[in-house]
Amino acid sequence: MTIDYTDLYLDGRWVAPATNSVVPVISPSTEARIGSVPEGSEADIDAAVSAARTAFDDPSGWAHWDGKRRADALALFAEQLQARGEETATRVSSQNGMPISLARQFESGFPALLLQYYGEMAVDSQDEVRPGMLGGSTVVTRSPIGVVAAIVPWNVPQAITFLKLAPALAAGCTVVLKPAPETVLDAFLMAEAAAAAGLPPGVLNVVPGGRELGAYLVGHPGVDKVSFTGSTAAGRAIARTCGDLLRPVTLELGGKSAAIVLDDANLTDDIESFFGATMLNNGQICWLCTRVLAPATRYDEIVDIVTDLARNTAVGDPLSDTTQMGPLVSQRQRDRVEGYIAAGRNDGGRVTTGGQRVAERGWFIEPTVFADVRPEHTIAREEIFGPVLSVISYTDEDDAVAIANSSQYGLGGTVWTADAERGAQFARRIASGTVGINGYANDPTAPFGGIKNSGMGRELGPEGLSSYQNLKSIYLDVR
Repeated sequence: MTIDYTDLYLDGRWVAPATNSVVPVISPSTEARIGSVPEGSEADIDAAVSAARTAFDDPSGWAHWDGKRRADALALFAEQLQARGEETATRVSSQNGMPISLARQFESGFPALLLQYYGEMAVDSQDEVRPGMLGGSTVVTRSPIGVVAAIVPWNVPQAITFLKLAPALAAGCTVVLKPAPETVLDAFLMAEAAAAAGLPPGVLNVVPGGRELGAYLVGHPGVDKVSFTGSTAAGRAIARTCGDLLRPVTLELGGKSAAIVLDDANLTDDIESFFGATMLNNGQICWLCTRVLAPATRYDEIVDIVTDLARNTAVGDPLSDTTQMGPLVSQRQRDRVEGYIAAGRNDGGRVTTGGQRVAERGWFIEPTVFADVRPEHTIAREEIFGPVLSVISYTDEDDAVAIANSSQYGLGGTVWTADAERGAQFARRIASGTVGINGYANDPTAPFGGIKNSGMGRELGPEGLSSYQNLKSIYLDVR
């Protein structure tokens, strides 16, 4: 049985698309077709942006509701998402290979949590009065930025969608969402939840499509702000467009983060957390620490620990509760990862485990560990986006910092140590937007984002809400 949609969700309704083109959905486990949705066109983007603009400009509409009213609407949205939680997790796992246990956590639970968090923030939002230095005072107001173009990837589609939707909607913005072609069935289920929750027409619109459609949306004259998560190459193109238009943009891009194992670390005690920081979601998360930096004095020991971890990882059907690693999202992605494994070998890296396909059908790759990797090797510099770890030796802490910071990216990172205070001090030396101590987790209250080629701007935390707001200063008592 397949899941097939015939209409798009625009202006609060399910409407026929402008063309007959469809996006087929293929299972990465079986390579069979499991569904389809209409493929959006430029005409559909025009309709979606027009609906979002009308909703935003309505003087009695969403943008002008008080925070409490918007929060109540978001709470209903969260309830409808939770009612579809298991189906959401199943659809995501079926489309991108994410293990179902992880999908239940990230894709089923996190969106509702973010709606609640930002809904409460909307209720608490109020003007700020600042005493002036020139005798008067200033009222600082915050207003919604306008129509938001939200473009999300396939790897953690619902969680990333709500990194954008929750703060944007809480701020009073309206949204045109473009999901990735690989993960569209979950996006349409989310649209069903929005309709059931009674979100006003035009507040949320969903138009799937590829890169060309995304580029059209980014440059659309009716859009006020762009929020994009994806590759650095695509982010650069979006930044150029937004720069020309002087259009605000948030970019969360690639990563090549380092897991720095200090000389006092006990990885065996933290092995589950280490797996989560290095190989979660089949290696398909941008902040994963795929460079493992090990002290020279313990190098062989650390290589053995990481090798055993990868070798004992349960690879299989993503819909099984016992699976730790499923297939890669597509044949193209598997080919890309295999190309990097070949490059690692050619550069002189030594494969200690993995490196092969797992099954005749499906896009499975064994968890792979390389030893004897140098910082200049291709697999130590470029983002692979698959379950491939490079173990790199360092001489002392200064050398570890230098290797970690030599990357063109700066999104995540971890420090592994028996002394948490030492780890926190060491983390301050890492050039990255986020660093975890003996584990890694994106907390909703803390800003998330990168530096260098990992992007610009922040999501989550109060900073995530601020990025969807315009500030205005009203000067009082000025004579």
